[in-house]
Amino acid sequence: MLVVSPIMSASEMSGKPAGRLKNLTLARSQIDRASELRTDSAAMKKQWEDAKVLVVVGNSLSANDEELIYYSPRDFGDEGERYFLGLEPSNGQSYFAIHLPVGDERFSEEKLRTLRQVGANLSDLEAGLAVHAIALANWHTTHPCCSRCGAPTRVDLGGAVRICTADETQHHPRTDPAVIVLIRDNADRILLGHQPIWPVRRFSAFAGFVEPGESFEQCVEREVFEESGVKVHSVSYLGSQPWPFPASIMIAYEAITDDASTAKADGIEITEIRWFTRAEMKLAVESGEVLLPPRISVARRMIEHWYGAEIETDESWRP
Repeated sequence: MLVVSPIMSASEMSGKPAGRLKNLTLARSQIDRASELRTDSAAMKKQWEDAKVLVVVGNSLSANDEELIYYSPRDFGDEGERYFLGLEPSNGQSYFAIHLPVGDERFSEEKLRTLRQVGANLSDLEAGLAVHAIALANWHTTHPCCSRCGAPTRVDLGGAVRICTADETQHHPRTDPAVIVLIRDNADRILLGHQPIWPVRRFSAFAGFVEPGESFEQCVEREVFEESGVKVHSVSYLGSQPWPFPASIMIAYEAITDDASTAKADGIEITEIRWFTRAEMKLAVESGEVLLPPRISVARRMIEHWYGAEIETDESWRP
């Protein structure tokens, strides 16, 4: 069943979405990252002693279905890598993540959740903690050695860098920018596509990574044309949110096409495309003919932004 909650007025649903996206699930952080503390080893030690500790195992966090689960620093001794996540602005409470190996018998599946599973249910503070922890853990996992000489690296500055043990060069986390685009035509329909790696019947907006030497706007035009055969103009920014799967940030845009007839799936990344009016979207979701992206995604918010209401449906996850 499709249940809607209005997010814009009737006048705002006349053809132009009402400004930027609001309440993006993973862009709600209220944590003070307190980066000035990272260079002070004594301060880091003090913050660790009084910290609430979030456990990261593989791609999962210590959590239940509704909230994160914290531990005491005394539960771990010298185990794992420690990442400073920041301070709670209201009371100065410090938060750390501890990164433990997969298979730790203390943390069964019942005590762990992925960010995809729990992210949409977290408070603003905990959403910020969770996305920061997973992003850092993913980066540290894939950068154990120096990219210059191949020597092992060690964690420093509260997890904000890795330092080469041979030449002391610093290596900083990287985030890969990707654009995601909601295409509209002159009749205010939207174009969505299906990727073969997604669940059957899931449709979403078009997205792709920014290439070297390319602006975000250029990437929008290129990716849309490559995947859908459509040329767009009037590219406008909607918002952004981190997407640490494993290390991206999604920059959301909408764009207009004057010729909807050219739309054609590229057959590789996108195997099916469909235009939707609001009435067609409503019927397709109600009947189960179309599945929407999960609530945690910026794509879901983009579609709801155009639709004019939140759309409550079953979640569809990648196999």
